[in-house]
Amino acid sequence: MARKYSRKASAKVGRAMKKRKSGTLRSGRSGRKVKSRKQAIAIGLSEARREGAKVPKKKKTSRRASSKKSASKTRKTGRKTKRKSKR
Repeated sequence: MARKYSRKASAKVGRAMKKRKSGTLRSGRSGRKVKSRKQAIAIGLSEARREGAKVPKKKKTSRRASSKKSASKTRKTGRKTKRKSKR
């Protein structure tokens, strides 16, 4: 069976996890401290991708499909949005 991630990618993820545990792993633009394990893994994989390691592509999710799903869910439950009255 073939490896899902390359050794380089798993090493990057390992380093990201160590940084998260020590409290020095920070997220991209905002620079906030990363507390989530999943986010630490994602950061490690994206760093590995940038360096050209063998990592599967990201799953593409369309925003439109998810917004349609939530809209239909709202219609089914019959919830109505509250509107502020102008007085």
